[in-house]
Amino acid sequence: MGTAIVITSGKGGTGKTTTAAAVASCLAALGKKTLCLDADAGLKNLDIALCMPDAAYMDFYDVIQGRAALDRAAASHPSIKNLYFLTAPVSVPPEDINIDDMKKLISDIKEKFDYCVIDSPAGIGAGFRLAAAGADMAIVVANCDLSSLRDGQRTVIELHALGIKNVRLLVNRVRPRVLRLLRSTIDDVIDAVGAQLIGLISEDDGVSLSAGAKVPLIMYDTKKAGMQYLRVTRRLLGDRIPIGRV
Repeated sequence: MGTAIVITSGKGGTGKTTTAAAVASCLAALGKKTLCLDADAGLKNLDIALCMPDAAYMDFYDVIQGRAALDRAAASHPSIKNLYFLTAPVSVPPEDINIDDMKKLISDIKEKFDYCVIDSPAGIGAGFRLAAAGADMAIVVANCDLSSLRDGQRTVIELHALGIKNVRLLVNRVRPRVLRLLRSTIDDVIDAVGAQLIGLISEDDGVSLSAGAKVPLIMYDTKKAGMQYLRVTRRLLGDRIPIGRV
């Protein structure tokens, strides 16, 4: 039985989708058969982060409705072995998708894959609850600004209320100079959100440049964010990797 990880955040713009794509890519690169699931029904973007904009023709709602088998709907990545992608529907709102059906889908995915990495929409509405359905753990992506921290804290509370107890914090787009000017530290960020830290990701132009070049981040950048996501993924697999500095 595999493991389902939902990547979520309290607000948009934190780098949640980039994180989902990067973690899924790293899991696959480390030999784990991984499905990256876009659960942002109606507003999907994970295909862009994975550099697979034309690869998926059937979405997860097609699988739920029995119009397509999971094996057929999951598109394999053209350049990363072990990585597969299942897209979100564009015309079906999350309110119209049954939570129990979503849980059954995640359970079926876990039977066939080592990991399912789920990209959640921002916020804590119906789309958030749908994405978290069936997840074994969650990674909350937050930046260092106050609004992101407040929303991240609320997201952690909601995840616990949904029964997900294994919740980790990933602090993204870290700029040490800004932290110094704010007289703040990463410990302050951890305390504000209220979740165990899984990793720090630096502010890195390579993230935008890789997307523009249509090259997956882990294949484009190996010095900054790409290597940091790899270390985060190895921690998920149980390796004792120091957090280190950004």
